[in-house]
Amino acid sequence: MPSTRTPRTLLTVAVSLLLLALAPAGSQARVTPATDSVLPLLVTRGHAPAAALLADEESGTRFAHAKADPTGTGGQGATAAHTETRPEAIHRADHFRAGSITKTFIATVVLELAAEHRLSLSDSVEDHLPGLVHGEGNDGRAITLRALLTHTSGLADFTADTKGTVPVTPRQAVLIALTHPPATHGRFSYSNTNYVLLGLVIEQVTGRSYAAEAERRIITPLQLRGTSFPGARSSLPEPHGRAYSADGSDVTDLDPRVAGAAGELVTTLADLNRFYAALLRGDLLPPRQLREMLDTSTAHGTYGMGLYPVKLPCGTTVWGHNGRISGSYVRTAATVDGRRVLTFRVNTDGLADPDLEPALLSAEFCPRTS
Repeated sequence: MPSTRTPRTLLTVAVSLLLLALAPAGSQARVTPATDSVLPLLVTRGHAPAAALLADEESGTRFAHAKADPTGTGGQGATAAHTETRPEAIHRADHFRAGSITKTFIATVVLELAAEHRLSLSDSVEDHLPGLVHGEGNDGRAITLRALLTHTSGLADFTADTKGTVPVTPRQAVLIALTHPPATHGRFSYSNTNYVLLGLVIEQVTGRSYAAEAERRIITPLQLRGTSFPGARSSLPEPHGRAYSADGSDVTDLDPRVAGAAGELVTTLADLNRFYAALLRGDLLPPRQLREMLDTSTAHGTYGMGLYPVKLPCGTTVWGHNGRISGSYVRTAATVDGRRVLTFRVNTDGLADPDLEPALLSAEFCPRTS
């Protein structure tokens, strides 16, 4: 889900100071990418065992990685639990769990179905899933597909109860959420339940699972050979590294049904860059549906549909999503035309220092002066 932000003024100052401290002097500033200076901080200050990024721009593709020092003498990257054995580097071709980046794929499928007039974003949940959403003040007749896409339905997040560790069926996930009263309808409130419901809507409309539709409409056409919806398969495809929870436990094997349509995806750095570039270029959606995807008015500027914007301190706005699931945190951001895309990941649940993510995005997307 989108990361919690510090106040914009303080964040701008913090990011600017960090980038200033990292900027090499003289000709070196024109040689070393700024992101290569920030990336190791995801290990030393972010307390991740390993980190990696892949940047695609018109001038080419750039991969970089960093890992914790197992001796503890070169920084404070990983906890003792992470460094009992020599940390593995993250490799460019590694498969990993993408968490909530799955939502961008699901939203794309729903918007394609809208473009084909097989559903309308104004349809209610009740129209497609009669009788499912009711109780504790929740009413599927009053919740539209648009509200699900933009996280303005008010439905509770089922993972608040399961902690993202209990495998559940989609309907079980919804029933867990319905034991709680809704938040204010029409106000942005991020909830994985919204996208689990959208997965059920896709199945009801097409007669195929959301995974099959995403594969047919996105994965196969874009040749995303490292991307899959694993269903109940708990192992990762080869090649892959290890994944660690915040306490250092190895959670490489994980039942993806803990997240379902809200976070099941397995992918690679290159596939995510290719997907977001194609999406924002307009290769997957007609212009009208892409405009709707980027329209944040329903969520009051916070979220579009499976995408959200971040305005960086230099004034550049990037679009994308993040993904957090046990043992994996990943973030993809791109310019609105899709010409420049960055994906970075760490092999643990998140970053200990929340300022590192905006610093890395600023290092990539903000112009540098020598």
